[in-house]
Amino acid sequence: MTRVGILYPGHSAENDYKTFAELLGGEVELPVVHTLMREDAHRVDALLDVGSEAVLAEGARELAALEVDSAVWACTSGSFVFGWEGARRQVQGVRDVTGVPSSSTSFAFVHALAQLRISRVAIAATYPDDVARRFVEFLTAAGVTVLSLASHGIATAAEVGGLDPDDALDFVISNDHPRAEAVLVPDTALHSADLIEPMEALLGKTVLTANQVSVWEGLRLAGQCQARPGPGTLLRSGASVVRSAFAAG
Repeated sequence: MTRVGILYPGHSAENDYKTFAELLGGEVELPVVHTLMREDAHRVDALLDVGSEAVLAEGARELAALEVDSAVWACTSGSFVFGWEGARRQVQGVRDVTGVPSSSTSFAFVHALAQLRISRVAIAATYPDDVARRFVEFLTAAGVTVLSLASHGIATAAEVGGLDPDDALDFVISNDHPRAEAVLVPDTALHSADLIEPMEALLGKTVLTANQVSVWEGLRLAGQCQARPGPGTLLRSGASVVRSAFAAG
């Protein structure tokens, strides 16, 4: 049994990982360790605290005791707000503590796009605009072209976790771009496991969600590269040898 350890800040959509495990047929375990969230706020200062070295190290120690095969810091905004180099240092810190291949959701998006050979995207972000624009900067540093950005402006992860599924679906499909090869939905606080297939069917293109790419990245790092029945184009694509975007992974 492959065990992909998930470091997850606070409580909002962590049960999405249980759903992903069920959809993957019970062959994968996705144990979740909750990291400290002093303030639930989609604000840069709060996110810098959420992803701080001490907070991640404490969670990583707990994850290491679970004997996982890989580890993912499952907080997109709590990684990309540190910028490319800061996010790399986060991953290195988690790997140093856990002793297993590690990554974060922000880098998982980059690696997933490389796997699918996609370079032009639209973003449907639940965050406030100033936070969402930092994700654009992160992707741009990876050579990704962001054709459009929609910000839902939701202030907390708890609010995102409580979004009605139909509202979440409408938000994503309403914020496609005709020239985008994929739509990215970058908040791990959003329940997405059961929405990816409907989104892709309605849009006729790839949809990458934060929890989805986190699961895929963890499997890739654990050496589980076979194609799976989904959910979504990404998991059905398997994982070829993706060149890591950072030395630590």
